[in-house]
Amino acid sequence: MAYEIIAPVVTFAVLLVCAWYLGGFMVKVFKGERTFLHRVLRPVERGIYKATGIDEEKEQSWKGYLVALMLVTVLSLVFTYVILRYQDKLPFQSQLNPAGQSGVPADLSLNTAISFTTNTNWQNYTGEATMSYLSQMLALAFHQFLSAATGIALAIALVRGIARHTAKTIGNFYVDITRATVYILIPLSLIATIIFVANGSIQNFSQYTNASGLGKIGQVIAQGPVASMEAIKDVGNNGGGYFNANSAHPFENPNGFTSAFIIFLMLLIPFALFITYGKWVGKVRQGIVLFSAAAVLLFTGMGIAAYYEQAGNPAITTGATQAMSPTQSGGNMEGKSVRFGSVESALFGTVTTGTSTGSVISSHDSWTPLGGMVPLVLIQLGEIAPGGIGAGLYSIVVFAILSVFIAGLMVGRTPEYLGKKIEGRDVKYAALSILVVPAVILGFTAWAVLAARGQANPLYPGTGPSNPGPHGFTEILYGYSSTEGNNGSAFAGLSGNNLFYNTTLGASMWIGRFMEIIPILALAGSLAKKKLVPASAGTFPTDRPLFVGLLVGVILIVGALTFLPALALGPILEHLQLPHAATSFIGAH
Repeated sequence: MAYEIIAPVVTFAVLLVCAWYLGGFMVKVFKGERTFLHRVLRPVERGIYKATGIDEEKEQSWKGYLVALMLVTVLSLVFTYVILRYQDKLPFQSQLNPAGQSGVPADLSLNTAISFTTNTNWQNYTGEATMSYLSQMLALAFHQFLSAATGIALAIALVRGIARHTAKTIGNFYVDITRATVYILIPLSLIATIIFVANGSIQNFSQYTNASGLGKIGQVIAQGPVASMEAIKDVGNNGGGYFNANSAHPFENPNGFTSAFIIFLMLLIPFALFITYGKWVGKVRQGIVLFSAAAVLLFTGMGIAAYYEQAGNPAITTGATQAMSPTQSGGNMEGKSVRFGSVESALFGTVTTGTSTGSVISSHDSWTPLGGMVPLVLIQLGEIAPGGIGAGLYSIVVFAILSVFIAGLMVGRTPEYLGKKIEGRDVKYAALSILVVPAVILGFTAWAVLAARGQANPLYPGTGPSNPGPHGFTEILYGYSSTEGNNGSAFAGLSGNNLFYNTTLGASMWIGRFMEIIPILALAGSLAKKKLVPASAGTFPTDRPLFVGLLVGVILIVGALTFLPALALGPILEHLQLPHAATSFIGAH
């Protein structure tokens, strides 16, 4: 038990220090200032611009930034799709496809290409039994760098929009993703890869190993370049595992240290970007406010999830009156590795959904209803605790703008944020980006629940949720929440590898990524054009604990008004039924 307390405390203490320095480092990188890595990496950066014809001095309007982003996104999606479809016909089959994996079916290739393009990394396949070494590296790991760099670039574009005044541009997308990749993602991933290998992760191109297990039962043990993919998976908040077991697999996550290290990596850049924001706008306390709001939500979620997972399943406690009494030794261990236990699994699952990483060391489908509701809620809140790489910053800034608008209404003044008046157009952009989340999640969930191919139906084997009643509903709700939020974790009871779910989940990922960023980039462009206005006695301060409370309150109220009815039909109803071992069926009432 002492380890379960000490390890998170040490991890978060180191995180605070590293996030502070990394945040300042990123300010210099994206402003084009010299850093300690420039002597080595600046020639690489210049070489990329020369090879691609990019003018690093030429900036773009928000519309130009969006066009560049979509161009890169679509081209890279097509590239990944082709690699997956024809992975059995590419060169070096004996070295880079030693297991002889066939081409990936069209609908699964499209779903996977969209998934990795959008930083979701939702996996409707078993990695070690579907993908070749070349596909894992060239198509999937490549996109884990590109999608993460895109998220950082979008956050930086919004920061520029807030920091500038009377400006028509918000930066250059091509320059931003280049700098994010060269100066941040690659160096951090190299360090992380070395640490993973030193602790037992594998990094090879060996043939799959045939071994004999207990009772001389044959077993095929997959090999491959695992450590490097694990590194960018966590550094870039991607989450797509090399193996089907993801970070529960000992080749991806060998021991307790690497488990804590993964948590550190998942949180590092999202929290560091809050510091980047504060230092860039010249008011560090503004970044600390956002940092604090995200931390409050994250630690609250951790506490709730750890409590219910340690308490165990009330359906198997000793007597109905002792529901939620911790009578299970070690807590709820169903779907969890004995290497990590219930508490660490809960902490890991909270971090992986508080960010948009989606890595797992346990089956979220096997968590207690209210324990499993925590990851679901963290995704539905917009993944702002601290959120995905880049996405967390721009999403929580949108909520901050909405909060100052509400505060302005309460005091009867035009709302202001960092010296800029927040007008009707800005609030509309913010509202549109927020409304995308419930529209996609609830819309697709309703469709799946009502459609024959979305339900557990004997006419369509392997389709829909594997469980009836509220748990089956939660599996569907979690699927669309995870894909819309570009998270990628799942309630694995949802069998998603079929035409209906590959198509609708793919659409959820695409809309959730790009329909949200269009109004955010428009907001960045609008804010960049505004003049600075001096603060007055009626200006609502946004750098104090009071604003932290207001911001957290607005986030929770918006989330509750939007998703509480759906949660009541899923995990809340299941929790109430558990002590009596009650079951029901979707659509039975």
